Amino acid sequence: MRVQDSYSEFPVRAVIVMGVSGCGKSTIGRHLAHLLGDAPFIDADTLHSAENIRLMESGQPLSDSNRWPWLKRVREEIESASSKLLEGHDSSLRGTRRIIGSSSSSSSSLAGGRGQRLYVVCACSALKRSYREFLSRGDPENAKADRLTHDTVFAFVDVTKSELERRLKLRKGHFFDGRLLDSQLETLDPPDLTREAAVVVYGEGSEEQVAGDAYRQVCNYVTKNSL
Repeated sequence: MRVQDSYSEFPVRAVIVMGVSGCGKSTIGRHLAHLLGDAPFIDADTLHSAENIRLMESGQPLSDSNRWPWLKRVREEIESASSKLLEGHDSSLRGTRRIIGSSSSSSSSLAGGRGQRLYVVCACSALKRSYREFLSRGDPENAKADRLTHDTVFAFVDVTKSELERRLKLRKGHFFDGRLLDSQLETLDPPDLTREAAVVVYGEGSEEQVAGDAYRQVCNYVTKNSL
């Protein structure tokens, strides 16, 4: 997904807080959702199948065949939350996608609405670029993919391996087996900031500091790129 040069085609911005297990994406995501006006928050961990959870609990890394159905559920949840968010706002917002590019006057009519940014926040590992493209673009083989209501920005929470290991040793009550960290780090394809709609936050400050940094960077990115 290339950085866009024009006004957003969609009325909702989905912010996906991404990274490997232990980076704090769920906690940061909740804080970020609050900073973005108490935006709806989705924790992708809750959308894993029972089989995926069983595999991770037993220390077995997930394969693409395990992840793709899960990613589809994540994308559907983001789309559902975006649609519900729009239900409580002016109907003109829901038609923005059809207005874009039709004329210069149409584009200028959106400039006023650009201030009405609506957000959905999701915490999801989104380790590979192909996963991120799927989450942001939809399924090209699905006829309903053209009905997307949101643009997507990724906030990559970057944490050193030693700190990740420390956190995972201390974490209780989560199905992820810390032995899988190496597998996730090997799978991780960090966002290419020249080609993807993404920002990077250093994840070793306090929760409030990291969320505040993510908030500032996301807002600056959205404004700069007219999303």
